[in-house]
Amino acid sequence: ANSGASGAARPSAQLSDILRRIDGRQYPAYRDMEGGVFDFESFTLHVDKVQSDAYAPPSRIRVRVPMRVAKFPQESYLPNSDLKSAIKRNLDGSDKQASNQQQQISNKLMGVRNTALCDFLSRVFFSHQEEARRRGHQASGGGWGGEKGGEMRINAPGQHVLERTSVVVTDDYVEARLTISLPAKGRRILGQWAHELFMKALPYIVEKSLMLKSVDSKAMWAHIKSVEDQQYLRESLRANGLVAFVRDGAVLPRVSGVSDRPMKSGDVVAFKSPESLRVSLPLLHQKSVTGMGIPAGITMIVGGGFHGKSTLLKALEVGVYNHIPGDGREMVCTVDDAVKIRAEDGRSVNSVDISAFINNLPHGRPTDNFSTKDASGSTSQAANILEALEVGSRALLFDEDTCATNFMIRDARMRMLVAEDKEPISPLISKIQQLKQQLDVSCILVIGGSGDYFEVADKVIMMDSYLPIDVTQKAKDIAKRTQTAMQVDEKQQFGNIAHRLPVASSIERLGSRTKTFTVSKTCVGDSEVDLQGVEQLVEISQTRCIAEIIVSLPKYLKEAKSLSEAIDLVERDLDNLGSRRLAKGLDAVSPWIQGNHARPRRFEIAAAINRLRDIGMQ
Repeated sequence: ANSGASGAARPSAQLSDILRRIDGRQYPAYRDMEGGVFDFESFTLHVDKVQSDAYAPPSRIRVRVPMRVAKFPQESYLPNSDLKSAIKRNLDGSDKQASNQQQQISNKLMGVRNTALCDFLSRVFFSHQEEARRRGHQASGGGWGGEKGGEMRINAPGQHVLERTSVVVTDDYVEARLTISLPAKGRRILGQWAHELFMKALPYIVEKSLMLKSVDSKAMWAHIKSVEDQQYLRESLRANGLVAFVRDGAVLPRVSGVSDRPMKSGDVVAFKSPESLRVSLPLLHQKSVTGMGIPAGITMIVGGGFHGKSTLLKALEVGVYNHIPGDGREMVCTVDDAVKIRAEDGRSVNSVDISAFINNLPHGRPTDNFSTKDASGSTSQAANILEALEVGSRALLFDEDTCATNFMIRDARMRMLVAEDKEPISPLISKIQQLKQQLDVSCILVIGGSGDYFEVADKVIMMDSYLPIDVTQKAKDIAKRTQTAMQVDEKQQFGNIAHRLPVASSIERLGSRTKTFTVSKTCVGDSEVDLQGVEQLVEISQTRCIAEIIVSLPKYLKEAKSLSEAIDLVERDLDNLGSRRLAKGLDAVSPWIQGNHARPRRFEIAAAINRLRDIGMQ
């Protein structure tokens, strides 16, 4: 069970008495609150962890509002009969295949309404926290001995709608999890200020954020329906022969490389599908959505520099997530098993069979069980592909800007100069059709510097001034006139995809301590995990959760026969397939109740495990 405040609730007046009693005492006296549950009539306060001093990480608290007080209708967080009827109406259940597809989509949609409401309430809470702080006093500053504390914070949400631990909604309650920096001057408690925080600021933000009467009901339902439509659209893609979809009118450019917010300037070009690729797909809460469908298979995205190739691919990368209304990328959806592949010089690789792409290394070094602490561009890219396939990816995304050139292509002149038996790399172009035909793996590639892929591509999309043009036929005509691409034996097998199992003891040796610094850097014990090459992680909350999953992985390895099976077991717990009254889910991976976790995909979990430099694989 997760640790946290429990037991019978005491009247909030007792908390008031504690804060007045410890005013002016040394900071550890705040511990008198720890583990306490206090009844504020409309909600209960759970004090889970009190910080050790004013300079330590802030204290962790929860506020829980009974659903009889919060009054959010059940249909706002659970799928209802209208949703099930809409799914049945949009999918033809007259044959077995369609009926199976309907069941699959229904199951995957079961939790998205709850996720959407929790995400919405997290954002409402976040929007009120500064006003709540103002109502709870302001620090005067003044260096080491000055006033400090007073910040009351919920985990900051980004542009993506993720399953989060910051707000939990069940049939019985709505719970927000936040941190609070308990105020002090030097190391002495400012009890009166703390009293104002708990007795004035906290009730204010709870009422403004966690009760139906106070939130914008129209905005809430718009948020829920938009997210539900996006999830439905994504789960419908493969049934429609697609791996990605970009709606007409989407705004793909972002403000800058360090901001994920949509660009708002008058120069922004709204997305518009070419007629040959335009499809109309049904939704749950709207009749349909129209835009560009990218079919399963091999798709090239070409065009001149600065015309929007990488911008489109970046939108497809994060199309595995739902987006908030107003982001511009709503209804820009990619199948949920799509993985961005890149070269990653210097990464560690542990016992990966990369022989599908690389063989005959100098000195007879084997590649069917390849390990290195310092991978090259080509070996790292090969490992990234095989690791993604190992845990179930069926769609791969590539941008030539972040790929190893010698892994992507070998042109005719280079083949003439360097004999085949001297080149250990089988470039992607020689394997991409085998990926499609033998493994049912689709690929979307941004390539502006080589036309050799024209011969193997099913679709070629050219970005021209940020608008897509279908140039497939023109590309095929060029390929016929200029035969320069490698000749590929389509009967040749792609190669082996080995299923490995992490050695539990190698993870246990790391210890249980975790510390996450950024979205791309975390530590488990003293082992740093570098995730800079894992581009589909979008929030630091996901990285924190991954670190906790790694610590808990040994218990799953006892039941699993492979890494993929172990992650299946992790996801079973994250899915919380038990009673909806028992809010486990993301809480299952940590011994403590946390409010700053968000759910990662299985592919990013596997990527982090694979980048542990001290892990053993068998």
